[in-house]
Amino acid sequence: MGLVVQKYGGSSVADAEGIKRVAKRIVDAKKNGHQVVVVVSAMGDTTDELIDLAEQVSPMPAGREFDMLLTAGERISMALLAMAIKNLGHEAQSFTGSQAGVITDSVHNKARIIDVTPGRIRTALDEGNIAIVAGFQGVSADSKDITTLGRGGSDTTAVALAAALDAEVCEIYTDVDGVFTADPRVVKKAKKIDWISSEDMLELAASGSKVLLHRCVEYARRYNIPIHVRSSFSGLPGTWVSNENPQGDEQVEHAIISGVAHDVSEAKITVVGVPDKPGEAAAIFRAIADAEINIDMIVQNVSAASTGLTDISFTLPKAEGHKAIDALEKAKSAIGFDSLRYDDQIGKISLVGAGMKTNPGVTASFFQALSDAGVNIELISTSEIRISVVTRQDDVNEAVRAVHTAFGLDSDSDEAVVYGGTGR
Repeated sequence: MGLVVQKYGGSSVADAEGIKRVAKRIVDAKKNGHQVVVVVSAMGDTTDELIDLAEQVSPMPAGREFDMLLTAGERISMALLAMAIKNLGHEAQSFTGSQAGVITDSVHNKARIIDVTPGRIRTALDEGNIAIVAGFQGVSADSKDITTLGRGGSDTTAVALAAALDAEVCEIYTDVDGVFTADPRVVKKAKKIDWISSEDMLELAASGSKVLLHRCVEYARRYNIPIHVRSSFSGLPGTWVSNENPQGDEQVEHAIISGVAHDVSEAKITVVGVPDKPGEAAAIFRAIADAEINIDMIVQNVSAASTGLTDISFTLPKAEGHKAIDALEKAKSAIGFDSLRYDDQIGKISLVGAGMKTNPGVTASFFQALSDAGVNIELISTSEIRISVVTRQDDVNEAVRAVHTAFGLDSDSDEAVVYGGTGR
């Protein structure tokens, strides 16, 4: 038996009973002959509570101290889990991200992993122990300060450790039974997917599917780490995410559509009255990049012949909206646009599937389903395996259900269960 990395989300360790249940599952894996490394998130809503507490003390907490505060949640859960495992007669050692060798850049609150040196983890495993690692955190290579990887960063911690330790699999335990064709909270008849390609899962995660973090899937694809998404609340087999179909090539073209994802965490900025000449778009997006803001969809209108001006719209995380507005206002005189419009009441719906690039009619069926549901479209973006549109936020749930039904993805029974209530 080889080494496995298991990750448990906040809903799985939300209370003492949950921690005991997780400890038993970990010990069972150890009894089956595996070396086990466990990555754990903060208990329940601990991170949200710490964020609220910080905002009560300071409206704009310093990044370094904010990271120091937020990492406390994972340290609590890792220590409690190690205690619970010892009560079951097995040795466990807990490690912070820095002790586990998770090395990051110096960007507080959304650091990226640049290296993993798991020497202490290997020593613990060689001594026959179970290693418990605090997710979501690391240490800066330059400043040696504690850093956090951004929300959902425990998934990335787990995959990074799996790659560094050459694990057989990275098991992501959550409060749903696997990856579904849509969010189970929105589509009760969503189907569980037995296997999905890393490419399709990457698009779903980037489009708003919350069961796996986009960066986690990207890391796993790069290092060819199979991910097994399972529920910590049931014994069901879950979903495999990998570069190659474990059942062979005969099923590769079976599913045209993998799923429907949605995201209501984005906002739209429209730069009005941009001179239609070379360099203007570059200046706009340079200002956004210098503010360290990622953007998603971009649309530029046709230039008005009478004025030579155009409008450029783009979407970005809602949390970064006002920061982006400030950055553009500072560059207004250099760029020469007229005004800015900000809209945070939008939602994105995405249809994902590798089969769509070889099946004509998918695009027409997608837009027909939205039309039949009375949903108006504001922006459109496509790739070889994805179609995304922006609509009003109030229309998102109805649009997801309409598209899901139109492509025959509905299950015959309500099998999509969210045990912990969050979908993570």
